[in-house]
Amino acid sequence: MKVLYILCLLFAVTQAASLNKRDRGAAISIVSSNEFCMYLPPAPGLSVSVTENDAVAFCQTPTTYAKVFPVGFIRSAHYVRTPSYVQVTGRMNSSTYDIQVEDGGGQYDHKNLPKGTCNGMNYWINVLEPDNDIYCIRCCQLKGDCNIGISTYGCEHIIPGNYN
Repeated sequence: MKVLYILCLLFAVTQAASLNKRDRGAAISIVSSNEFCMYLPPAPGLSVSVTENDAVAFCQTPTTYAKVFPVGFIRSAHYVRTPSYVQVTGRMNSSTYDIQVEDGGGQYDHKNLPKGTCNGMNYWINVLEPDNDIYCIRCCQLKGDCNIGISTYGCEHIIPGNYN
C-alpha cells in the first residue's frame, strides 16, 4: 500500500513538473460568486501545504492562463466587495481534485507566490481547508486587509464570511 502511494505521488509530481511555468502563480481574479479564480496544487493527489510555493490558477470559466475547476469542486461561493478588498468564501469538494487532507490544508499568498496578483492588487490570501472542505480568497488594496501571518487559524478567522 505504501509503495502504491509513493508511486501515485511520484506520478502527480511528474505531472506537475510538466506544467508550463507561466501557469504557476498566474494572476487571478474575483469578479463575482460565479466568476472567480483561485490557486490549487499543481496536480491532483498533492497536499496544499507541500505546494504553497508552486500553485496553479484555476477558474470557473476557461482562460488562457488557468485551468477550469474540476466538475463539482465548488459547492458554494459567497462574494463580498468593499472599497479596499474583494473576497469569495465557501465550500468545496476537495475529493474532485484528490487534494490530500492529512495536513489540514494550507495557504497561498502574495509572499509565497510573488508573481501572482489578484484583481491587479499586490496583496492577497487564498486558504484551502480540505479536511473541512472550505476555502477562502481575498484580494486587498491594503496589506492589513490580507493578514497572511495567521493561516493556522483557518478561513473563518482570517476571512470572515459565509461558509454555508
